[in-house]
Amino acid sequence: METVRQIALSFPVVVFSVLVALAGVYWLLVALRLARVECFEHDSLKGDHLASTLVALGFAGVPASFALTVLLVLAAAITLGVELAVLRWLPLGLFRIPVGVAVLWGAFALASPLAAALCHALHRWFHRHAPQHRRCLLGEKVEVKAQADDDAAATAVLVDDPQRQLRLHGKSGDLPQAGERRVLVKYLAGEDAYRSVPESEYREARAHLSRLRLRRRNGSEGQDGAATSS
Repeated sequence: METVRQIALSFPVVVFSVLVALAGVYWLLVALRLARVECFEHDSLKGDHLASTLVALGFAGVPASFALTVLLVLAAAITLGVELAVLRWLPLGLFRIPVGVAVLWGAFALASPLAAALCHALHRWFHRHAPQHRRCLLGEKVEVKAQADDDAAATAVLVDDPQRQLRLHGKSGDLPQAGERRVLVKYLAGEDAYRSVPESEYREARAHLSRLRLRRRNGSEGQDGAATSS
């Protein structure tokens, strides 16, 4: 028991000891109906919030809380494996902190694609067994099955789950066309419908936002450098 305690409190494992415990408390609150599963979801993918970031990383179709829990558990397992196999046998001393930070970064880098693949495999379960979860569908691809009617509404199905139908609401000049593939970007709670954009525009928008963020980051670094030199 003492060995388990030492490992659980050693860096970097202690980070996941805390985070996984918090995740366990959260899911207990969900089971008691004191917290929502879609705790981190917004009505739109616009903005740099947690759900939008996870969708960009390939976690569309499942609640952000579930995706984050899977990511934490897999990263924790990788970190624990590295601790048991390598770190605990090395006399690292003060070097344990930088080495531990590198292990944390590597664990998340390795866990991210694995967690995304696992969530992608499970997202149909959420479609079938948790139909009340609407906002976690943002970022999913749909195929339009019927032309928009006079109310600018059209029927579509999820590309990865054709049995799940939903309602799209378009704007004048950007109405969904039958057979077109689009991406859900906003949930209209009052109408139980979604706004969507063509798949090509969604990819272009993501690439444009990435360039803007990179440019903004480089610009701020340049200003910091100029301020330092002056």
